[in-house]
Amino acid sequence: MSLLRRSLLAAGLALAGLASPFGQVARAEEPKEIRLDWATYNPVGLLLKEKGFLEEALAPRGIKVRWVQSLGSNKALEFLNAGAIDFGSAAGAAALVARINGNPIKAIYAYSRPEWTALVTRKETGITKPADLKGKRVAVTRGTDPHIFLIRALQGAGLTERDAKLVLLQHPDGRTALDRGDVDAWAGLDPMMAAAEIENGDVLFYRDAAANTWGLLDVREAFAKENPDLVRVVIAAYERARAFALANPQALSAALITATKLPEPVIARQLERNDLSQPAIGPAQAESIKAAGLALQQAGVIPAGTDVTAAVDGLLDASFNPVAGR
Repeated sequence: MSLLRRSLLAAGLALAGLASPFGQVARAEEPKEIRLDWATYNPVGLLLKEKGFLEEALAPRGIKVRWVQSLGSNKALEFLNAGAIDFGSAAGAAALVARINGNPIKAIYAYSRPEWTALVTRKETGITKPADLKGKRVAVTRGTDPHIFLIRALQGAGLTERDAKLVLLQHPDGRTALDRGDVDAWAGLDPMMAAAEIENGDVLFYRDAAANTWGLLDVREAFAKENPDLVRVVIAAYERARAFALANPQALSAALITATKLPEPVIARQLERNDLSQPAIGPAQAESIKAAGLALQQAGVIPAGTDVTAAVDGLLDASFNPVAGR
């Protein structure tokens, strides 16, 4: 083949590569490591970490797995935005706000449908409803489902965040502040919330399961575009862990007890508030997150000009949904 013909062929191949969906001249090299978060509010992910299913799946390809603990949706989303992890566990509404604010993520899997947050107080405070929080000190972790739950609860009582005195703390510190009497109430998160309820007799004075948005696994959009096959490997490993959890509830409980150092009755309370049966991304998550997004827009948290429906559609990616029997 002449030099001219070889040059023309190389140019043609380069142009074909540029015309690919992701604008790559050649297929990107596989990463040597995949980074995921683990969190006590994500029971399936925690069991996945313990069992090593993902490590087993990736070993033949020479890809290592690194686990990073996140203490709340806000931290998982920060890690994703910074490129410190590739996959992170976050509440659906929190992920929506993050994406609207420029965090390039996609929600690809529902690890649980939880009632993981409620408003909590001590028995002696006299607080019985969201309206009672006016002028009170409330511990909350900004950018998480409990924070969004609090905003919506106050909104329903005709109040805003400014009507209460928010004390910004990570979830475990919020529980501690409540028990010490440093705050009057706490926007709680399991399993710390279950511990406060069982160990200290704290009261979940306002609950609304429908206002808890789904527990979703998010991926960096760039990672998903460059490594769609690896995203499917992660989802398949999650599915293996979810199936194991449903078939072996005691193993799931034991994994949480080990990770949290909390007693079995506390973990049992957490798990009874988690539905692990609906992993596929679809209309159920879209409706829940959209309702939260519209409420946040009305409260001024999301800009008035935002198309919430389009933002939800941009967040959710059903293309990696697990296939029954695969």
